[in-house]
Amino acid sequence: MANAEKIAVKELNPGDKGSGDLYRKREHIYQRHISGFFQTLRIATIWITLGLYFILPWFTWDGRQAVLFDLPERKFYIFWFTFWPQDFLYLSWLLIIAAFALFFFTVLAGRVWCGYTCPQTVWTTFFMWIEYITEGDRSQRIKLDAQPWSLNKGVRKVAKHGLWLVLAFWTAFTFVGYFAPVRELWFDLYDFNVSAWAWFWLFFFTAATYTNAGWLREQVCLYMCPYARFQSVMFDRDTLIVTYDSPRGEPRGSRKKGADPKAEGLGDCINCQMCVQVCPTGIDIRNGLQYECIGCAACIDACDHIMDQMGYPRGLIRYSTENVIEGKPSKILRPRLIGYGAVLSVMIVLFLAVLLNRVPLQMDIIRDRNALYRETFDGNIENTYTLKIMNKTQEEQEYVVTFSGLAGAIPRMPDAIRALPGELVNLPVTVEISPDQLQQRNTTVYFTVEAKSDPSRQVTEESRFLGPR
Repeated sequence: MANAEKIAVKELNPGDKGSGDLYRKREHIYQRHISGFFQTLRIATIWITLGLYFILPWFTWDGRQAVLFDLPERKFYIFWFTFWPQDFLYLSWLLIIAAFALFFFTVLAGRVWCGYTCPQTVWTTFFMWIEYITEGDRSQRIKLDAQPWSLNKGVRKVAKHGLWLVLAFWTAFTFVGYFAPVRELWFDLYDFNVSAWAWFWLFFFTAATYTNAGWLREQVCLYMCPYARFQSVMFDRDTLIVTYDSPRGEPRGSRKKGADPKAEGLGDCINCQMCVQVCPTGIDIRNGLQYECIGCAACIDACDHIMDQMGYPRGLIRYSTENVIEGKPSKILRPRLIGYGAVLSVMIVLFLAVLLNRVPLQMDIIRDRNALYRETFDGNIENTYTLKIMNKTQEEQEYVVTFSGLAGAIPRMPDAIRALPGELVNLPVTVEISPDQLQQRNTTVYFTVEAKSDPSRQVTEESRFLGPR
């Protein structure tokens, strides 16, 4: 080991070239406003998602807020459904479905979620639209930031940040309105009678929205979102992604309008940089697939617009696959996509079937743990149970409890019980039987709870009846 050749090590200062992106200073992105088919589609999805978010808490259903997650009362209202903490399984199931849906659409079409419906993208796009109407397009914003402070610059900046704060606060107010009755919250806010916790969450989500959508923007997608990092493991060469057709576009170069690129030894790309200027993350899609690309297709609309002006065919930048760009066969249906789709379809169908056939009634049976059985004064064998019956409806219910599974047994319990909305009733039950009629030491027995108002609302649970050997 003493004669081993040493490897030369060169120390790098943080500012040296080659020290990596860890110390790279952020460059402000001035995104150019662009219109086109995909941007119209994005705007439509943004208005739909924002509209649902802001309007949904104001809907009423059966005299209450249609969507309300009442944490103090442990009730979660979603239109005609009422969920309780015991229904946490549905939430877990729904999250698993969402994960498989993300896998399916990522394998199929890349980061369409990020480009069209991700909350960070939706709110950032809205914030950038506010920036556009207050400060102008890309070139105007660059000039404005380069100018010294003046009345015009101050008014524009104040207007922009003021509208940002209004939208951020309204976002926070709506979010809190999902967990507290939104109409009561509105009047409490008007009277400055909001609780300390409500004020905390209002300010917290206002600051978070204002910071993420107004200041951090693409930094959230590049450095904070884990999806940007692991998306590549779900891509393959047949995944539909935003792609630059390099064989057609190279070599790139400027030329006069209507010039024949082949005659000048050039490709169709005129190197106008429009695809870079409209990108919300500031990348050059011509460098190939990059994790920073969120699949928003702004570069497609920009490039198609330039191609129209030059008289060239559209599609230099388009949704395509790596195999198609390289002239290889490509197929949409492939084993992994079919697998994700099949699992996702089965889980959705089962989830809807279980949810729609859900009985708003729950019963748990607890046997007496102090004694396996008891002998009564007249020589019978007795078992004691506690039935925990929960009314998951929003109306008072009257229930009838029946016993089965052990011939000759005599259950001792009330003829009927009443339960208020959301009430958990503890019902003690004793079952006794003559030793001569007890055929085995361990017998499976059943308790059934049925609502008098609706016989279809019934739950049956099993327990054990134990006796001497």
